[in-house]
Amino acid sequence: MLTDLHIIQQQAADKENENDLFQSFLKEQNAETIDKIVHQLNKKISTQIDCTTCGNCCKTLMINVTDEEANNLANKLNQPRKIFDENYLEKSTQLMVINKMPCHFLHNNICTVYENRFAGCKEFPALHLPNFIKRLFTVFMHYERCPIIFNVVEALKQEIYFENKINK
Repeated sequence: MLTDLHIIQQQAADKENENDLFQSFLKEQNAETIDKIVHQLNKKISTQIDCTTCGNCCKTLMINVTDEEANNLANKLNQPRKIFDENYLEKSTQLMVINKMPCHFLHNNICTVYENRFAGCKEFPALHLPNFIKRLFTVFMHYERCPIIFNVVEALKQEIYFENKINK
């Protein structure tokens, strides 16, 4: 199991062409079958990786925040919503995002608001969700960022014998 981000990032760069071919190959596969394999691999691999040794998602992702999530966390922190927004959010006309990376709430690779974290945080790395093939852009955008994604993708290549197909 590869967890060193520097090695993962180097391998991601080395595998860029291979991953482009893999994405094209995946789009030709049965989506339900791929989902089933990805879900099994995710279940196996995610239990072997301690996210608190990495925390890279909390250090590098811009997380969208809903009004309801901001209200809930502001209440949990006993802050008026206006103060919460000033301290933690960047707003546009359509979106709110956490205004700092790493996240304000990450300390020693531990989320200090874990029970009240935002939906985007709860969902990441999203390998448990359906429609893996339709989310390839996002998966590969995070491939070098997250050891779970990296290892699931590499295991998927082996599971469906992708290496054999490109070496022919």
